[in-house]
Amino acid sequence: MSYDALPAPLRRWLPLATAGTLAATATVLLRHVNPYASGSPLPGCPMYALTGLYCPGCGSTRCLYSLVHFDLPGAMAMNPLLVLSLPLLLLMLLHNAGVTVPGTQPLIRLLANPLFWLVLLVGYAVLRNLPWFPFTLLAPGG
Repeated sequence: MSYDALPAPLRRWLPLATAGTLAATATVLLRHVNPYASGSPLPGCPMYALTGLYCPGCGSTRCLYSLVHFDLPGAMAMNPLLVLSLPLLLLMLLHNAGVTVPGTQPLIRLLANPLFWLVLLVGYAVLRNLPWFPFTLLAPGG
C-alpha cells in the first residue's frame, strides 16, 4: 500500500508516530550503549573519517547519548545545533499532524522553507570547522 493510499488522518499522524518510534528506540539503545567508550559498536562520522572536517551531524550520537542521560551541557558541547533543533522539529511534526500552537505560524513558515535549512546546515558546517574562538566551541567536544 502506498503512502498516498492511506486515509488522510493516518497520513497526517504517520510522520509523528514514526519519529516517536525512532526516538523511543534510540533512547533505549543509548541508555545501554555508550558512544564515548572505546570499541563502541556505534559508528563514527564517515565524512570526518574521510576528510577530517566536521559535518553538521558530527557529534550527534554523543549529543543524543548526553540528552538521554540528562546531561544538557554535554549535549551542547557535542552538537548545539541538534539540541536547539529538536524542539523545532517536534513543532514541525505536530503542525504536520494538525496540532497548531498559537502564535507559531510565522515560525512554521520559516521552518518549512528548505532554503532556511540549507543555509543553516551549510553555514553551521563551515563555522564549526573554523579554527578560531568562538567557532571552536561548535566543534564536537568544543
